[in-house]
Amino acid sequence: MADTEFSEFHDELRSVATELLAKNSAVDWGVLADAGWTGLEVPEALGGAGATFAETAVILEQIGQAAGATGYLGGAALAVGVLNTLPPGDIRDELLGAVAAGSPRLAVVSGGFGLDGERVHGSAEFVPDAVGADRLLVLVDGAVAVVAAAQLTVTAQPVVDETRRLAAVSADSVRADAVLPWEAAARIRHRAEVSVACDSLGISTRMLTATVDYVAMRHQFGRPIGSFQAVKHACADMLVAVEMSRRLVTDAVEAVAAGAEAGVPAAMAKSYACSAAVDVAGKAMQLHGGIGYTWESGIHTYLKRATLNRSLFGSIAAQRQRIAQKYSKGI
Repeated sequence: MADTEFSEFHDELRSVATELLAKNSAVDWGVLADAGWTGLEVPEALGGAGATFAETAVILEQIGQAAGATGYLGGAALAVGVLNTLPPGDIRDELLGAVAAGSPRLAVVSGGFGLDGERVHGSAEFVPDAVGADRLLVLVDGAVAVVAAAQLTVTAQPVVDETRRLAAVSADSVRADAVLPWEAAARIRHRAEVSVACDSLGISTRMLTATVDYVAMRHQFGRPIGSFQAVKHACADMLVAVEMSRRLVTDAVEAVAAGAEAGVPAAMAKSYACSAAVDVAGKAMQLHGGIGYTWESGIHTYLKRATLNRSLFGSIAAQRQRIAQKYSKGI
């Protein structure tokens, strides 16, 4: 996403992702695995590409641009993030290789669960991509419990955004297949926040492009509506929001990819980019006029997705409070 020594590779990855998602935004999991996306951050020795979160972020942004229903967030971006924070071992390596191969599918359950020996109990809501997963990585205090999905109660939760698959997950003292020591909860929380911010950046970028194209083509009173001052100002505001989001998201992605402290960059990216995406999609709907409110325009899909992103993994208010607490310590 930034201008780095890998910018050429990122451009190629972006181009391939755009082409694949243009064919069908609801991409089958097997197609993602065949494209190598699920194994981007999996070590080469285990069948992956040995890349970093910077490359995963490119895919996340493109999925956001396409409003893609892919399962990539929970099944790859978060699952691989958790596994890569575990020490090497047979179970961890087996699971990483499975993600790269595309089977079995994983999902991550964070919060709401406890551990009693080798048995997990508790419940969590709005778990990304748990429906259809074969095994769940249940994050508990100081450990990751690997649990077969069949052992848990996984119930789909309808949300405003139909491109996302969220679920409620519960368990009443079920035995885990494995319990692995783990102390990286904050890193995974920040990765999740930045992942959603990448998606929202993609939404904003797509809505800006679609709107600029439309106002240049749509004529009123004998000239393009894009020539009207009010429309120009609205598009300029959208552009500023997109560029600000890109700068903040880029900084957060770099922090996550480098394994650096990402608390503040993640909160900044999540709070601004996710809020901006709602505003940009709303402006896109307005500037498209009456057609923007129709089902055929598709803008409602992006607005709903942006609205859900704003709430996932911590509200905007919660993120800004974290930033305020960080900087108030220096006053």
